[in-house]
Amino acid sequence: MINPYKSDGKESYTLGAFTTLELLQAHPEIVRQIYLHSRFADKAGVESLCRDLGIPVLELERNRPHLVLVNPGDRGNLGTIMRIAAGFRIRSLGIVLPAADPFHPKTVRASMGARFRIRCELFPSFEHYRSKYSRHRLYPFLLHADQALTYETCPNERLFSLVFGNEAAGLEESYFSQLGVGLRIPQSDLVDSLNLSVAAGIAAYDA
Repeated sequence: MINPYKSDGKESYTLGAFTTLELLQAHPEIVRQIYLHSRFADKAGVESLCRDLGIPVLELERNRPHLVLVNPGDRGNLGTIMRIAAGFRIRSLGIVLPAADPFHPKTVRASMGARFRIRCELFPSFEHYRSKYSRHRLYPFLLHADQALTYETCPNERLFSLVFGNEAAGLEESYFSQLGVGLRIPQSDLVDSLNLSVAAGIAAYDA
């Protein structure tokens, strides 16, 4: 989350490419995150530098599908979903806080290196994600959605977002059922639900 600058606070900001690159070259150890504008010219160069320094770069791709996780709590699941997303060419992952740390070593290890193949952007709430990427059609996955996921009902737009909830609680049905197209994954009654990473994998494969 971004806090406003305060003279007696512990955080400050560099605005613009020149000062930010100077900071990265001089004192990378104090850099917490880099935010890139969608029209910034040298994204590849900055991303490569930040990857070498282990510094998160935050921005999703506006013109590609997204996978959005609302409050994922397990680092293993998060890393596995990163691997799944990269495997099915969904290169943008939105994460709504609070959530497992996408840069924790356990997350990175579970991703088998796919962490560095996708873009991650953190949001303080789902409303922040929705307002920033309003052109994406939402497909929240709900246990009790009326519509089942099939090849006929899976997303076929150019811009869509597959939305999943926390491992224990899932998505809040009363809220997310009003957004976009609610979907459920057909399953037998022998289990209550599927593991989050398994559900995300099924949805990403169908999409």
